[in-house]
Amino acid sequence: MEIFGIPSQALFGQLLIGLINGSFYALLSLGLAVIFGLLNIINFTHGAQYMLGAFCAYLFLEKLGVGYWWSLLIAPVVVGITGVIIERTMLSKLYKLDLLYGLLLTFGLALIIQGLFRNEFGSSGLPYRIPQELQGAQNLGFMFLPNYRGWVIVVSLVVCLSTWYVIERTKLGAYLRAATENPQLVQAFGINVPRMITLTYGFGVALAAFAGVMAAPIYQVNPLMGADLIIVVFAVVVIGGMGSIMGAIVTGFGLGIIEGLTKVFYPEASNTVIFIIMAIVLMFKPAGLFGTQK
Repeated sequence: MEIFGIPSQALFGQLLIGLINGSFYALLSLGLAVIFGLLNIINFTHGAQYMLGAFCAYLFLEKLGVGYWWSLLIAPVVVGITGVIIERTMLSKLYKLDLLYGLLLTFGLALIIQGLFRNEFGSSGLPYRIPQELQGAQNLGFMFLPNYRGWVIVVSLVVCLSTWYVIERTKLGAYLRAATENPQLVQAFGINVPRMITLTYGFGVALAAFAGVMAAPIYQVNPLMGADLIIVVFAVVVIGGMGSIMGAIVTGFGLGIIEGLTKVFYPEASNTVIFIIMAIVLMFKPAGLFGTQK
């Protein structure tokens, strides 16, 4: 069976790959959007923190015998704590300075972290097996859907939408948004604003680590896995709108699908289509599709 002259298996296969890539684009850009939207920090360390999540899962398994399911819970906490330390010891001193200082600091930290892991583990990918419960595939009639890939898509959607709901529809989210606009007023109500800011950064970092654990069985564990992805994720954030939570989610999944379809209809443009879209969006809507011009 063919669709638009393309074998249906090839088309649906690339759609699946696009959805999987979009899941990671959405999770990572969501973490970036949370950190930028609520803390006004351009976090270039995000790709390295995604890599740290994958390496935590790998080392837990190899050194401690801790499997995938526990790693999915523990690794984001461990990497999130490192994020809290970075925020308290370094980033907190830059809030009153230009955005460029935070960008340069996080970029330098990313290079340091990636360099340390590259020296220790090399550049080749380290295998991480799919948990036994998620091995195999489902026959959908028109294609086979690997269980683990389906799990990644569903969990990414749940995590992304839950984060959006907490930030946009709950009292905690209202406090977070208010703390970024008027921290003195929020502090007058007895809320510890610095602690809230620190935990928010830690949560954004934990999202990156969570994505890293889920990516480990698909892409293997590699010190440069974050560096290869972070530029694309920043493009996704710019297209969706810097700081827009829903923009990060919708744009992440949408661009993943567009990238997958491009590999079918015009493979030569698959590596650049996201950046072409970014350039077009910036020409007509500089704040991004879901952003607001301040």
